[in-house]
Amino acid sequence: MVIAFSYSKGATTVIPNVLSDKRSSYNTNVSLSDVQEPITNAPPEVRRVIERVLQAEKDKLYMKIPRNINDDILKIIKEEVQ
Repeated sequence: MVIAFSYSKGATTVIPNVLSDKRSSYNTNVSLSDVQEPITNAPPEVRRVIERVLQAEKDKLYMKIPRNINDDILKIIKEEVQ
């Protein structure tokens, strides 16, 4: 299906069906509690890792190019494993 719009000067613009307002029906019933469920039900050790990684990422948000975040995450995981 193609929709055409006419303007006052006679120009016509054609908009393909790809740009329609149809939404995907995939996971339309997801709520915030569903998203947070794996974190809230995780063991305390895993929750500490997640919280520390999120804090490390927040600390790097001000940087234009966050450097060494992978090293920081690896360090956090190694500390929690020991």
